[in-house]
Amino acid sequence: MQDRRLLPDQRDWDAMRAGFRWDIPARFNIAVACCDSWAAEDPDRVAVIDASDGDKVWTFGALKQASDRLASVLAGAGIGPGDRVAVLLPQAPAVLIAHFAAMKLGAVVLPLFTLFGPDALAYRLSDSGTKLVVTDAEGAGKLAPLRAQLPDLAEVFSINGGSARDVWAEIAAADPLAAPRDPAAEDPAVLIYTSGTTGPPKGVLHAHRFVIGHLPSVELHHRGFPQPGDCGWTPADWAWIGGLMDMAMPCLYYGVPLVACRMRKFDADAAWALIERLGVRNLFLPPTALKLMRQVAVPPGVTLRSVGSGGESLGADLLAWGRAALGLEICEFYGQTECNLVLTCVPELMQAPPGSMGRAVPGFDVAVIDAAGTPLPPGEVGEIAVRRGAASMFLDYWGLPDKTAAKFTGDWMRTGDLGVCDAGGHFTYVARDDDVITSAGYRIGPTEIENCLVGHPDVVMAAVVGEPDPLCTQIVVAHVVLRAGADWTGLEAALIQKVRDDVSPHVAPRKVIRADSLPMTATGKIMRRALRGA
Repeated sequence: MQDRRLLPDQRDWDAMRAGFRWDIPARFNIAVACCDSWAAEDPDRVAVIDASDGDKVWTFGALKQASDRLASVLAGAGIGPGDRVAVLLPQAPAVLIAHFAAMKLGAVVLPLFTLFGPDALAYRLSDSGTKLVVTDAEGAGKLAPLRAQLPDLAEVFSINGGSARDVWAEIAAADPLAAPRDPAAEDPAVLIYTSGTTGPPKGVLHAHRFVIGHLPSVELHHRGFPQPGDCGWTPADWAWIGGLMDMAMPCLYYGVPLVACRMRKFDADAAWALIERLGVRNLFLPPTALKLMRQVAVPPGVTLRSVGSGGESLGADLLAWGRAALGLEICEFYGQTECNLVLTCVPELMQAPPGSMGRAVPGFDVAVIDAAGTPLPPGEVGEIAVRRGAASMFLDYWGLPDKTAAKFTGDWMRTGDLGVCDAGGHFTYVARDDDVITSAGYRIGPTEIENCLVGHPDVVMAAVVGEPDPLCTQIVVAHVVLRAGADWTGLEAALIQKVRDDVSPHVAPRKVIRADSLPMTATGKIMRRALRGA
């Protein structure tokens, strides 16, 4: 068995940081590292357990064969280096097969959330110039009316029939790819769109090396990962960087069995039953999932070894529940789509103050900086920033060089999050420096929602903010100005449904508040901050 761990088995954080250096090979392909190399060494090794298909086991050999054949099919459809291939599927082996097939051709994978509505899909597919989509019958149905506005989209493949080309039939009839491409580690591999916190969603372009950038934190917050008997699962969708890179790809990279399970709506009892039945030992759970799982009984057969969580602070009560009910310390971590898993809190390895996000992971230089980019002394509030050179840092924003440049001040990538660092190097989150809404583990930007709302004939202006909520951290609240003479009766429900249908259910407002006007700056920008708590 390959030992791929990047960190030594020791308990001195400062020594780990001082001795760590990124060792990025010049040539690196995620598909080869996470699939083909294991298939060559041990083709019968368990890669994925598909809980939505009778716990069907996919070996690394089977994943390689399927992705090799799909790569040939995609090549025949005109896909080559740099082309964008979107994957619009729920958690399932087909997601990984599509990712690996595209990467073997040097194409760039665009993961898409299955709950996206037509507006969200059309924007991302158009902006990225996506050439081919791998989806299912439901996704193909969503895409059919959009094809006229997507001139770059040449092909749609479906895993379960419908009007699109059938993925499994194509795979069965295809010859395997002769050999995968051998890209540079710096070549683009994945394009993940942000939530649009300060404007329209931006495409965050990542290189093949970014899978390596996630590994130090994964090894730490999963306690010397991997260990014999480890098995990973997350309810987080693999379309987001958390589900894909905090659990799915690291499991495959280390040869650890990964559970795939479609959950259109999270069910705590079903989650615990899944964990018990399949012997899951390692979890990435967004905070809202943890809060819901705390409300039901933990089955006696559950034997967890590690739980990681990120996206928002868990709080002392939830951490105490983890110790009491699960017999372990839940590890929190911090990052963002542009540079993920940069801080982590491992209680056994540090004396972090309550509420801390932890310390900088080996390989990452993190600081609290001022407006000029100067690191601030301990105890002063500033913006959390990450120095260039970390392996998980993005290449650029797709087609937005000015936005990419604005993300940096000198060598510091600005996160937009305000925080403070103590003398021991422990970081504590203070506030967001823009208009992001953190709800049920999702980072939600207001722009897409506002654009959708003003698309209704009765809405003149809209502003979307977050309102505190004990379960979800925040809920989405919309403030709207209506046209003269508009009838408010039934309009709130209609606007909520419009966002659910056209953008995504997970960003739909819980409340819509009618306003006569919205607070504006002197330059005509809506002052969302003035609406918080209104």
